[in-house]
Amino acid sequence: MMRLKLNFSTCPNDTFMFGALVLGKIDTKGLQFDVHLADIDELNKSAEQGIPDISKLSYGAVPFVANNYQLLTSGSALGNGVGPLVVSKRKIYPDEIPFARIALPGDHTTAHLLFNLAYPNVPDKKFYLFSDIMDVVLSNAADVGVIIHESRFTYEKKGLLKIADLGDFWETKTGLPTPLGGILVRRNFSDELKTTLNQLVKESIEYAFNNPKEIMGYVTQYAQEMDRDIMQKHIDLYVNKYSLDLGRNGKLAVIELLKSSDRLSHDFDVSNFFVG
Repeated sequence: MMRLKLNFSTCPNDTFMFGALVLGKIDTKGLQFDVHLADIDELNKSAEQGIPDISKLSYGAVPFVANNYQLLTSGSALGNGVGPLVVSKRKIYPDEIPFARIALPGDHTTAHLLFNLAYPNVPDKKFYLFSDIMDVVLSNAADVGVIIHESRFTYEKKGLLKIADLGDFWETKTGLPTPLGGILVRRNFSDELKTTLNQLVKESIEYAFNNPKEIMGYVTQYAQEMDRDIMQKHIDLYVNKYSLDLGRNGKLAVIELLKSSDRLSHDFDVSNFFVG
C-alpha cells in the first residue's frame, strides 16, 4: 500500500474538498495519505523544498516548483469574484498606495502576484500570516492590507474599508476568472498515479457536494472563522465548477497568470503542466 504526503490548508474550501478523502468516505484505490494542514505560505515553502507528494499551492508559487510538480485539473480555487481584497482603516486613493506600508500574506502567494500586477512599484511591503493582516492594519503597523480567505467576509465588521478588489482588476484586464491556488503532484510519479490522484480529488469534492453534512464537522474542526454562516459563504464562493475541473477557461486563466509572473522559467512547458 502506497503512502503519500498530502498537504492542504485549514481553510474551509480545502477541508471541504479533501474531507471525504481524508475521512475514508471514498475508495482511495489502495492509497494512504499522511495529511499535514498549514497556512498557505507554509504550504508554498514546503513544496519549494520538495517535501509533499501532493499539495495545495498558491498559483503565485508555481514558478518555483514547476520543474518538480504538475497541476491537477481538479481541486483548484478559481473563479469570478474570488480575488484578494485591498483594505485600509481610512480612505486611501490609488495614487497613495505606492507610498503606503503594505501587509501581504506571503511573498509567493497569488495575492502578492496580483498586487504587484495592479501596483507594480510599491517598495514598503511586509509579509504576515494571512489571519493576522486585518489586526496589523487596525493596529497601524501597516496602512494597507491585502486579505484572503475568510477575511473577505469579516473585514467590514472590523471597521476596515475596501480600497480595491484584485479579482476585479484581473478579470477586467484579462476577461478570465481569477486563479488563486491549485493542487500539485510530483512530476516524477507515473501517469497512472497522477491520473488516479486527479480523479480522487474530484470524487472527494463530488462527495462533499452531495453529502455536505458528513463533511462539515471536519471543516469546523480547522476553520479560522468559526461562524457557520461565514464558513458556508467561504465554501460556496471558492468551491465551484472549476474545483471539479478547470476546463478550457480555467486552464487559460492559470496560463495567463503564470505568464504574467517575472519568476517563471523561459523554458516552462505549458503543454506538460496539467494532469487531466
